[in-house]
Amino acid sequence: MRPRKKDRHLPPCVYFKHGTHWYVKAGKWVDIGADLPTALAEYARKVGEPKGGMPALIDEVIEHVRPTLAENTCRQYLGAAKILKRKLAEFSPEQVKSRHVAGIKRNLSAKPNMANRCLTVLRIVFTWAVEWQRVDSNPCIGVKRLPEAKRKRLLSDAEWKAIYLKAGPRLKLIMRLQLLTGQRIGDVLSIRRSQLTDAGVEFAQQKTDARLVVKWSPDLRSAVEDALALLGEAQTLTLFRSSTGGPPDYSSVREQFANAAAEAGVEDARPNDQRAQSGTKIKQQQGKAAATALLGHVNPSQTETYLRDREAPEVEGPSLGAQFWTSK
Repeated sequence: MRPRKKDRHLPPCVYFKHGTHWYVKAGKWVDIGADLPTALAEYARKVGEPKGGMPALIDEVIEHVRPTLAENTCRQYLGAAKILKRKLAEFSPEQVKSRHVAGIKRNLSAKPNMANRCLTVLRIVFTWAVEWQRVDSNPCIGVKRLPEAKRKRLLSDAEWKAIYLKAGPRLKLIMRLQLLTGQRIGDVLSIRRSQLTDAGVEFAQQKTDARLVVKWSPDLRSAVEDALALLGEAQTLTLFRSSTGGPPDYSSVREQFANAAAEAGVEDARPNDQRAQSGTKIKQQQGKAAATALLGHVNPSQTETYLRDREAPEVEGPSLGAQFWTSK
């Protein structure tokens, strides 16, 4: 590197031009402040940043937020993070602009669910990067999500029973409790003994933190008693347990459910389809307000969106009378 002919008081890669100081790296000029103290402070922050670029920042943020995530959400975020680290491998955080984020969205447009998940994760990453003063702004702001096709699958009673008959003892109980409570599979798998109250099974939903009690019914009480009997003498905090002693993980239950569905000859079935099945049944029996309460939605419009096209409306056709067909 050639010695400076002027501005020798400035540190490496810093230049004063057009009334402000510039940090120049890899051909990119970044304004770090007009007055020298501000410029030096900004320079110190930049050269002191952890190395590794975007992949390192993504890993750092995911590790930071991981304790607050439900197991299934964490698994989805890790999948999106893997894609983002590959696509942004050559970028430093300050180099990522809105056009790059929009480009990732376009590139994944054939898979809108995954594209939106990547946008969500990247938005979270840059929200923390702004908080930690690694970047000045969030490049995800203004980049709209892609429209997603809503899942319309509704298991019939016959399909549910066919899967149930092929399930193992623990999976049978998980299926019963999910159908009877209408809760997300993660919330059912993590039911603790302390949630079994005099009034019913109390839930604090992992995704929304909404609290509700599903009141005891003969069916619900029977399912819980069978689950406790399956535990036997085991001293556990949770109603279901894995071989390691904690609650079963979603991935293993999903695999068991998929195997049971395959043996039963039921296609395109997922564990959380039972939540839609439960919500639809309670709506038919007690109305939409009851379905909204059971599913833990903030307002009825969420429930309507969630159950949209999951049940066919039942209407009567016109009554014409026999004479209509016989009269000339």
